[in-house]
Amino acid sequence: MKNGILFMPHGNLQYSQLPIEKRAWVAKESYEKIYDIAEKLDIKLAFEASGETLEIVAEQTPDVMKKLVDGIKAGRIEPVASPQTHIMLGNIDPEISYRSLVEGLNTWERLTGVRPVAGWNPECSWASYIPEIYKKAGFEILIADADSYFLSSVEGVREKTGLRFDVRGHSNKNELFKLEDIIANDPSLLAKYTHPGVLPNGLKVILRSDMMCNIMLWYLMGATEGNRPNPVTIEEVREVMGKWQARIADKGGFLMPYAEDAEYVGTTAYFYVKQFGQARFFESEPASVDRFEQILASAKDMGFEFLTPSMAVEKYEAVEIDDFDKIENGCAWHGGTSRAWANTPYSRILDPVCRAMYDALKAVAKDLGKDIWDDKGMNAVLKSITTAYVSDARWPPAPTSPGRFNVREALDALYKANEQLKKVMEDNGIAHKCGLHSYNIMQTQIAAIDDELMAMKYFEE
Repeated sequence: MKNGILFMPHGNLQYSQLPIEKRAWVAKESYEKIYDIAEKLDIKLAFEASGETLEIVAEQTPDVMKKLVDGIKAGRIEPVASPQTHIMLGNIDPEISYRSLVEGLNTWERLTGVRPVAGWNPECSWASYIPEIYKKAGFEILIADADSYFLSSVEGVREKTGLRFDVRGHSNKNELFKLEDIIANDPSLLAKYTHPGVLPNGLKVILRSDMMCNIMLWYLMGATEGNRPNPVTIEEVREVMGKWQARIADKGGFLMPYAEDAEYVGTTAYFYVKQFGQARFFESEPASVDRFEQILASAKDMGFEFLTPSMAVEKYEAVEIDDFDKIENGCAWHGGTSRAWANTPYSRILDPVCRAMYDALKAVAKDLGKDIWDDKGMNAVLKSITTAYVSDARWPPAPTSPGRFNVREALDALYKANEQLKKVMEDNGIAHKCGLHSYNIMQTQIAAIDDELMAMKYFEE
């Protein structure tokens, strides 16, 4: 039996510091190139995107959307869904998260004709209810973060690696290679990493890690920036894949070496901000397209079988995982924390107003005896509130920042939600019940945080 390999680039056009006017450019320079490579090499891969990202692609670059749909129909690409809006699920009300997951699935089905069974948790933000809301939304498979799991659940791992969780930092991404020897030398951990897992609620999980992903990211960028004399070579990438391939040769299994931002194929995305604190965002990087193709071609030459998440779950025996409840509430991928997103000044200003709008919506729904989900007007309000929760209006922390336009988008969504809720109350004859929701007072509250947030200096300025 061939060893499997699974690549999953994931797209997010609401990305921090991705100018709104460049979103179509990213879809063409990045996403389209990935679909073309899959067709050229005749391989299979997974592709994830939020519902709002898909809608932007469909509206602004319909030719790119057609290539995605063609790839899905041909069986080359398995769609992987996430919330409708790129939100930190572990930081907000579980009901908002659940409904956004369903909305994301609906958007995938509407635009591609296929309802995904595999899901991605943005930034791998963690809370105990994450598996339940994915299962409830109709997902069968969750791509989860191996690093958070191992750092939380395996005694002594954090001490051995020297890694720690801290809401004041970005991440420990470059240090996660230290997990490799611990996992490779423990048959139980290795099995969980290279086989599908099954949680007590029946949800299947596939674990991704930065252990292989990070070296591939540096290879894609062709960067050194003083960290090493020469850029990472394709031979080094092959060596890493070969080392892991040898570890699973006897018992079989699969690797997931790249579950990272799709935007690193074709652009520099967030690389120079995250790694070096430089104000360089989404520059053209056409060489990374060729390098991504070289990675995939190398895996093919090495005899790997290219899999999608559904194929991996079907092909390999699942390992029972009964200790996911040890993952610490507030974890995120890259060895970081989702609470870091909640700890920035943008979150501390935006989140209470988002919550106040949601509480007002629930009060109106209760008074009318209606379900938010079943009422078109109230569902539109909820969608706008969820858009206001978009994670990339809240990230990153100082000394860097989101783009001013990212924060502007969240503020505009709050204004829209307030207008929509006013209309719901008018349409249902309860506009006079200001004790449920005061449009006027909320408008001043949004305006107050608008003034505060727009008065800030942003990193790119």
